[in-house]
Amino acid sequence: MAIEHRAYARVGLLGNPSDVYGGRTVSFSLANFWASVALRPSEELVIQPHPTHDLVSFSSIDHLVNRLENEGYYGGVRLLMAICKVFFNYCKQNNIDLRKENFTLSYDTNIPRQTGLSGSSAIVCAALNCLMDFYKVRSLIKVEIRPNLILNAEKELGIVAGLQDRVAQVYGGLVYMDFSKEYMDKMGHGIYKQMDVNLLPPLYLIYAQNPSDSGKVHSTVRQRWLDGEEFIISSMNEVSKLAQKGFNSLLDKNYEELADLMNRNFDLRRKMFGDDALGSLNIRMVLLARSVGAAAKFTGSGGAVVAFCPNGTDQANRLELACKKDGFALERVKVVGSFLSEEECRSLVEF
Repeated sequence: MAIEHRAYARVGLLGNPSDVYGGRTVSFSLANFWASVALRPSEELVIQPHPTHDLVSFSSIDHLVNRLENEGYYGGVRLLMAICKVFFNYCKQNNIDLRKENFTLSYDTNIPRQTGLSGSSAIVCAALNCLMDFYKVRSLIKVEIRPNLILNAEKELGIVAGLQDRVAQVYGGLVYMDFSKEYMDKMGHGIYKQMDVNLLPPLYLIYAQNPSDSGKVHSTVRQRWLDGEEFIISSMNEVSKLAQKGFNSLLDKNYEELADLMNRNFDLRRKMFGDDALGSLNIRMVLLARSVGAAAKFTGSGGAVVAFCPNGTDQANRLELACKKDGFALERVKVVGSFLSEEECRSLVEF
C-alpha cells in the first residue's frame, strides 16, 4: 500500500537568520508551494530519480552546461538517501525496531528553486513522514526531535542551516520558536509554540522566476559571530528580539508594529551581511515593495520576499503593478494549518 506525504514551503516572518545563532523566529507554512514524497513497498530498496530534477540525459553539451548553471549539480535523490540513513541510525541508537521490508521512494516538488523557501528540507520532511508511517514508528519519535532529524540529514550533505525551516514544516501553521542555548542544551531542541494562523494579516510573496543573482559573495557573518565581534552579536540579538516582539504584536493584532518589525529585520540583515552577499536582485525586490509603502523582508536566505501592505487593497494593487513592471512574480500568501494530530499535540512539551 502506497504512502504519500506533502511538506510545504516555509516563510520566515520575523527573526531569521537568528535561529542559527541561538535566537528566536516566527515562521509559517506556505500552502502555495510544496514537495511530495511517495513510498511504496518493493522487493529492493530503490531511490527513484526525478525525471526533471535529477536529469542525467541531455540533448547536447550546451543543454547540460545550461542546466548546471541554472539548476546546479544536485537534485533530490541525495536528500532521500540522507534521511534514510539518519532515520535508520536514530532508530538503531534508540532501540526502535524496524521490520525488514523494502520500499521505493520517489518525490516531486513545485517549490521554486533558489527562492529561500526551504525546498530541500520540504523533500526531507515529507520523506521522514513516509518512513515513520511505513515502519509504524511515528509515536516513538517525538515531534520536537523530528526537525533535528531533518536538519541532520541536510548536514550529511554539507548544507548549513538552522532549525527554523524544519520546525515550521514538521508542525505546520504559524509557529513561534525560541532556540536559546539553555533550552537547546537542556532538551536538545527549542521551545516551539503554535499560534492561530488567523492572527496573520494578508501577506504577499514576491519572487524572481529565473533568479540569477541570489548573492554571489560568501558571507563572513558566521565566522565574525564565532570570533565574538560585538556588532554582529548585538545585531543578531536584536534580530532575535524582533521575533519576540512580533509574537506579541500578532497576539494583539498590532499590524502597524508588525510592519515596522519586518522592515527592521531586513535592515539589520543588510547591515550585517552587506549588499554583495545579499545580491542585487534580492535587495531590489525588497526596495520595490517599500516603494509602494509595503513592509518587506526575505522569507529565508534570499530569493523571495514576504510583503505586508498595511494600507490595504489599493496598496496591494500598486504592489502588483510594480512587480509586473519589474518582472517579478507576486502571489497572495496562503497559510497551511497545523499538521499535528490531536495525539501528537497532547505529546508536546508544555511551557
